[in-house]
Amino acid sequence: MPLASIPSPSQGVWYLGIIPIRAYALCIVLGVIVAVWLSERRWRARGGQPGTMIDIAVPAVIFGLIGGRLYHVITDWQTYFGSRAIKEPYQALFIWEGGLGIWGAVALGGVGVWWAARKRGISTSAIADVVAPGIVFGQAIGRWGNWFNQELYGGPTTLPWGLEIDVDHGGEPGVLYHPTFLYESIWDVALGFALILAGRRFTLHHGRLFALYVAGYTLGRFWIEGLRIDFVGGVDHAVEFLGLRVNQWTSIVVFLGALVYFWLTRNKEGAEIVVPESAGVDPAHATGQADPSEASSDGSDDKASSSDETPSSDEGPADRPKEDDPVSQDRPETPDDEAVNKEKNSR
Repeated sequence: MPLASIPSPSQGVWYLGIIPIRAYALCIVLGVIVAVWLSERRWRARGGQPGTMIDIAVPAVIFGLIGGRLYHVITDWQTYFGSRAIKEPYQALFIWEGGLGIWGAVALGGVGVWWAARKRGISTSAIADVVAPGIVFGQAIGRWGNWFNQELYGGPTTLPWGLEIDVDHGGEPGVLYHPTFLYESIWDVALGFALILAGRRFTLHHGRLFALYVAGYTLGRFWIEGLRIDFVGGVDHAVEFLGLRVNQWTSIVVFLGALVYFWLTRNKEGAEIVVPESAGVDPAHATGQADPSEASSDGSDDKASSSDETPSSDEGPADRPKEDDPVSQDRPETPDDEAVNKEKNSR
């Protein structure tokens, strides 16, 4: 027997009276909160209006949960449908039992972001770059819900961080398994900090930082997915094609797509709309610049002094010329001003 191991929780749900409190759901909610909090700080550091990320998060999360569940049900349909199903079809709606596909969540969540951004008149690509680190940190937290559900584990191992899995969840007595949920969580945290550093070091606008997130995540997901032995796409086995699991093939396709996008937009320049034309000036960012404290502490990928980050005159009031300054417009004329004007008119 190994001298050390990681025990699995004895339960993943607690009851407050008749109300079930599920650890899986709590991890997802905590991940969303962290992602929105970080994204909001990064958005304000780029010159955006406060509260924008919170408003956009509502449709993004709703669409993302639907997309994530759809991907899970489609790739693991035999669990709910067919003669070998081990669950009733209606249980495909039971999201609290686990089962969210990140690819579906990002894809449909992106639709929610696009819809919200279009309504507000701001650039979707700018939002994507801002939220990328927050998303991956949120994923790192959400993966711990799989620990409570005793899912997403790898093959047997004798390593001291081997994971204990109950017999009811597919484990065998005395056997430890690779904690792939933990591997992915650590990978996500490292990727999140790498994105922040890359954003500070390089000018990664127009969705390039988001593409870097996608490429980095899929790279880690590919090898972590190869360690897994839990079932994806089947009841008693994982569906494979040419020796690779479905999620590994998805990782390859999405990884290549991210690289292609990054390459095609490598020379793309120009301002992105962060403050819509119809919006008023944010008192905290009257010039469209970041607060010094925020720019230095929130991990923004954009420096306030960059010319690419200050909204142009087409983007709204954030870059108005001095003659349009409301302060100068409201100042009454002095006698000296009248004298100057008369002198001009007499010439």
